[in-house]
Amino acid sequence: MELADQLNRVQGIVQAGLTQVPPQYIQPPQNRPIRAPLSPSITVPAIDLFGFDPDRRDSVRESIGHACREWGAFHVTGHGIPIELLRRVKEIGLTFFNNSSIAEKLKYACEPNSAASEGYGSQMLERDDTILDWRDYFDHHTLPLSRRNPSRWPHSPADYRQVIAEYSDRMGSLAKDILGLVSESLGLQTRCIEDAVGEFYQNITTSYYPPCPQPELTVGLQAHSDFGAITLLIQDDVGGLEVLKDGEWVLVQPLGDDAIVVLLADQTEILTNGKYRSAQHRAVTNSTRARLSVATFHDPAKTRRVSPCSDLIDDSSPCMYREVLYGDYVSSWYTKGPEGKRNIDALLLQP
Repeated sequence: MELADQLNRVQGIVQAGLTQVPPQYIQPPQNRPIRAPLSPSITVPAIDLFGFDPDRRDSVRESIGHACREWGAFHVTGHGIPIELLRRVKEIGLTFFNNSSIAEKLKYACEPNSAASEGYGSQMLERDDTILDWRDYFDHHTLPLSRRNPSRWPHSPADYRQVIAEYSDRMGSLAKDILGLVSESLGLQTRCIEDAVGEFYQNITTSYYPPCPQPELTVGLQAHSDFGAITLLIQDDVGGLEVLKDGEWVLVQPLGDDAIVVLLADQTEILTNGKYRSAQHRAVTNSTRARLSVATFHDPAKTRRVSPCSDLIDDSSPCMYREVLYGDYVSSWYTKGPEGKRNIDALLLQP
């Protein structure tokens, strides 16, 4: 094994026994996490979907509307996805990162200098001067089915590919159901946002955050809002996901194996004409325990044009965002970097 290959991955840096963070991972002071004490009452909402029971739909819709206005993020339970599947997705991710050699992992390496390529990677953005996140990941292209090529996914454990495929299908269905409730909460037709997004382009990204010798200098994932429509995320019990609320970073406490974190993304903010905000979030590191999360992104096709829903625009609520070709939006995000919400803010008609 080449030492250079090992040190190009965060997990390899830790395994090499380095006690100081390499310079390319040290965040500028303004981006470093600050552990400010917060009231325990400040927490991301948790919503029981009750299996989408029609008799409870009104109350669930109201809760989702409130969470979307105030946070852009919430937990859901009672979603119908088997807890055994949620656990297994995390287990196979840990098996890949903890049990595979660097040589085995590199068989699935992302294409160098290519943004959003499928496979095992560490660097997300195209720019060479970017401060790196303290994270390794494996990205799977899962929907539409024409993008799904399980031969590019790990073959061990034996059920890895089967689990990812089943998880993809179930999360895609759940994303549609939740977007239906989001639409209804605004008085729109159930399929309004789903139809505006079009066929989902879904990626599943398993992120592995090794223990960091200097967590006060790094972030696991820099502050950003996701650029697609909706993200569904599961995490282990370590904790590290934070959401920005009223200028303060709030830890998204793990709620258990059956809870799924919902993060509204930028295209949904555009479609709702800013009535609902995409969630600005980040991941912080710690010095003692590795953390794993699995994020499932649901995006429009790059040829899709996105603009606010016409039913949400009138004299008292003028159009807030200019239309954007989604492919152009993605390109900007990967070349300029996220830096919070600057990409969507650039589309505001009245900054």
